[in-house]
Amino acid sequence: MKILHCCLAAFYIDNYSYQENVLPKMHKIQGHDVRILASTETFINNSLLGFTESGKYYNSDGILVSRVPYAKFLPRFIMKKLRFYNYIKINIEEFKPDIIFLHDCQFLSIKEIVKYAQKNKNVKIFVDGHTDFINSGTNWISKNILHKIIYRKCAKMIEPFTEKFYGVLPIRVDFYRDVYKIPASKIDLLVLGADHTQIDIINRNKYRDTIIEESKFEKDDFIIVTGGKIDERKNIHYLMEAVSLINNPKIKLIVFGSVTEEMKEKIMSFASCSSINYIGWISVQDSYKYLLSADLAVFPGTHSVLWEQAVGLGVPTVFKLWEGMRHVDVGGNCLFLESVDAIVLKETIERIFNDQTLYDKMKDVAINHGINKFSYFEIAKKAIAPNYFYSNTTNQI
Repeated sequence: MKILHCCLAAFYIDNYSYQENVLPKMHKIQGHDVRILASTETFINNSLLGFTESGKYYNSDGILVSRVPYAKFLPRFIMKKLRFYNYIKINIEEFKPDIIFLHDCQFLSIKEIVKYAQKNKNVKIFVDGHTDFINSGTNWISKNILHKIIYRKCAKMIEPFTEKFYGVLPIRVDFYRDVYKIPASKIDLLVLGADHTQIDIINRNKYRDTIIEESKFEKDDFIIVTGGKIDERKNIHYLMEAVSLINNPKIKLIVFGSVTEEMKEKIMSFASCSSINYIGWISVQDSYKYLLSADLAVFPGTHSVLWEQAVGLGVPTVFKLWEGMRHVDVGGNCLFLESVDAIVLKETIERIFNDQTLYDKMKDVAINHGINKFSYFEIAKKAIAPNYFYSNTTNQI
């Protein structure tokens, strides 16, 4: 089938591990003819949002990407919110997709998708959602003007032609229902996941041995891994402080990711601790290697795609508890923390380290239930076939 992935409601960043990168890749692996239609918004130097040139090119997965520019009849700062684009119609009609998968729907040029659906009755449309009141709608204008009026209009325009709206977190399922007023019968959960093509998941020890050697750790060390874009809300500084307070040389922490300017001094002040190895920004593939090598992954702040990646690699985890984000618990693989500071994290890590029965249960559940449920190979099938049920065996693509 011809599948067009549209990334027009936000940025599209090449060579990252976001859902909009991995789902098209999996659909191509599964034999579909895939293209990506994206905005020109991207990351500059892996840190700051900016813009690239419009045009067409093949990405590293061999998928044709068409970057389309904003229309120019309004100032750029307004257009970034309303999102009218040039060349949507010509790109869709040139490809003639059987399936259109919208990664979010908050763009007013969605009317071009509607027009195509009206003319092509057999096209199937799916819409996912990455928006909630933690990452969006944090001020009155955003909540009441953008989301409850403008973006709701976008969602309601495409609703009659949409097979299924997917929230990628339970809290984002609620957002579609409560804010955009999409009927509950049209909404489902489509979790984020792990891309098992990035790593040889059955050879964990191979990666672990290399990382232990590079980090100058010991083979029997208990290795904790965390990472991502390190801002204040990720609370990674609390985790680093917690490890620095633990009086046990066998407990080690590896931190990866770029640090925001306001957090650099605090992060670097803990990075000199002998039990902590801060390695900076790393590639997607390397992030998988570090997570797979971990005895425990800890994410003490706001959500990132690394949560589901860790679960999808079968790693026991600790998460900050957020309403509507318990989906990463597959039966005991993780612990949730209602409040987070250095002392709470220190006590939690020591509890897991000292209670072998607890840790063994977390690890067993993580491996036997997390890997398959959070496999992007399986998730990609459900994305275009809502009634698809995951197979019972772990897929090792």
